[in-house]
Amino acid sequence: MEKRLGLYIHIPFCEHKCDYCDFYSITKFQDYVRFTDTILLQMEDYAEKTAEYEIDTIYIGGGTPTVLPVKRMLEIITGIYRNFNVSPNVEFTMEANPATVDLKMLKRYRKAGVNRLSFGLQSASDEELGGLSRIHTFDEFVESYEMAKKAGFDNINIDLMYGIPGQTQYSLGYTLEQVCDLQPKHISLYGLKIEEGTPFFEKKSRLNLPDEDTEYEMYKYAVDYLAFRGYWQYEISNFAKDGYKSRHNLKYWNCEEYLGIGPSAHSYFDNQRFSYKRSVDMFMDALEYVDAGIDILEENYTVSPEERIDEYIMLKLRLSEGINVNEFKELFDKDFGEMFEKELKLYVENGFMEHKNGHYSFTTKGMYVSNYILATFMSHDSEITKNIAQGLDK
Repeated sequence: MEKRLGLYIHIPFCEHKCDYCDFYSITKFQDYVRFTDTILLQMEDYAEKTAEYEIDTIYIGGGTPTVLPVKRMLEIITGIYRNFNVSPNVEFTMEANPATVDLKMLKRYRKAGVNRLSFGLQSASDEELGGLSRIHTFDEFVESYEMAKKAGFDNINIDLMYGIPGQTQYSLGYTLEQVCDLQPKHISLYGLKIEEGTPFFEKKSRLNLPDEDTEYEMYKYAVDYLAFRGYWQYEISNFAKDGYKSRHNLKYWNCEEYLGIGPSAHSYFDNQRFSYKRSVDMFMDALEYVDAGIDILEENYTVSPEERIDEYIMLKLRLSEGINVNEFKELFDKDFGEMFEKELKLYVENGFMEHKNGHYSFTTKGMYVSNYILATFMSHDSEITKNIAQGLDK
């Protein structure tokens, strides 16, 4: 079976919604049985369409997937194996909040096939965690991390943030040191984004945020420190020990196919990009009452040749290896260097990009301002790149 597919399942529930978070999630949800049943229904809808594919990566994200009752999550995992051709060597990731796991739960998920955990820590400073309205302390995270190791999880990712209110390069360094000492296989480091519609946006003027120059110095320091500790940067926000890059996330950045299940999930499947609306109630109604004609698609379009080039450039340049000009020529019958001769010359001369061994790639300086630079490579003004990026930065 040569065709491979990534599977993403969105569990949009949280015990508490963090003040900075713009991803779709809700609190105080009750009917987990009904939600689980509709997730299973959607899987059944795709079973035949994906019959020729082997699922080689699975990612259960949120929200906080570990808020879902264990019995319901195990039903979803069973449904995955029942409806899809899952590879024996599948990378199976589940996101977890340190405050929502226990040893028994983690053992059950490991036994069910989950072999990679992604913990949302953000900071080793309890003061900074409080400022982010996180519901755990650093000590509670360490306890959860040790439980995960005891439950048999060897492949663990830890999410961190820089640019947090009140954070300094010193406190970021302390966080990096504490986390590296735990020796996870993978670390993700994201810059805090103040998104419209979040509590942070409403009080932005009152937040003690580092200025842009300070934030860049934090990012540069983190990249250098993580390399020193053996975590190799392979994407703007992602660092891994040898052999432990996130295979699922690489599907996004390498323009490979993936299928999203659940409200607000994004997909790239059969040359179509589509996503579902941010509404649990609408999602459940649409799956249960098919004849009601409820449209849960937020977007749905066929990728044109021009859009395909834009997507490739935007996604591949996120990777440390950048764009291979020979591969670009083979795929699109175009010369990347000639297409963007003016832009590339400017960015290389000013230290934002480098050109070596047939690749154009960002320097650390370029990665920090990558969103601005990538916009200059897009061949037309559209919402496409914005929509793609929404599901990737987490």
